[in-house]
Amino acid sequence: MRPGEGDGRPVRKVFTDRTGGVSREPYGSFNLGDHVGDDPAAVAANRSRLASVLGLDDDRLVFMEQIHSPTVTEVTADMLGRGPVPATDALVTTVRRAALVVLTADCVPVLLSDGEAGVVAAVHAGRMGARNGVLTRTVRMMEELGALPARIHALMGAAAGGDSYEVPGHMADDVERHLPGSRTRTSAGTPGLDLRAGLTRQLLSLGVRLIDADPRDTITETSLFSHRREGVTGRQAGVVWLT
Repeated sequence: MRPGEGDGRPVRKVFTDRTGGVSREPYGSFNLGDHVGDDPAAVAANRSRLASVLGLDDDRLVFMEQIHSPTVTEVTADMLGRGPVPATDALVTTVRRAALVVLTADCVPVLLSDGEAGVVAAVHAGRMGARNGVLTRTVRMMEELGALPARIHALMGAAAGGDSYEVPGHMADDVERHLPGSRTRTSAGTPGLDLRAGLTRQLLSLGVRLIDADPRDTITETSLFSHRREGVTGRQAGVVWLT
């Protein structure tokens, strides 16, 4: 049986970590990002392994060219197998078994679903995208496709945590003005950001109440890729699809 088939669940959400792949250091080992300098053959093998584990064909994985924007794109059936969706930071679809993929190494991956309406989304919520409303725009597009905020489930993956994510004070203030609830103090007492806290508050303001989050901090959790900790590194994935 493939994951999600026959278990009564209309939606599946999955997050990967850095283990179980073929990439060599500093990308070891399950790097899924093809834009970070890793051997393309290793990335392709890792992506094929991901699809296989999920019970999907390779061409059902839909990646995006993430540029830290607030752009949201609807994925239609004719877009499958055509490579990454250009210049966008959120994907929304109603196509069954179209697996939307978000890649991160500190930014917040957000997976959204309304199983009753048959709408799912994957969001890359980095500092600039979160600040500029990518999550709000995604929820609005889901609504246009029939989703209701009260039915939407949001799952946030591991990301840079407020204890570790140090930024200049003016930057923390700027994000706080646009995404209230984000500004915090790190464990060192310096200005910091907790984007998941701000995004949770934003979701609540949009009427989304079903919210879960992986609390792990990518900057300190060595089983996960972290650009802040490592500089040159790989990318883990968040994947969501309608079964």
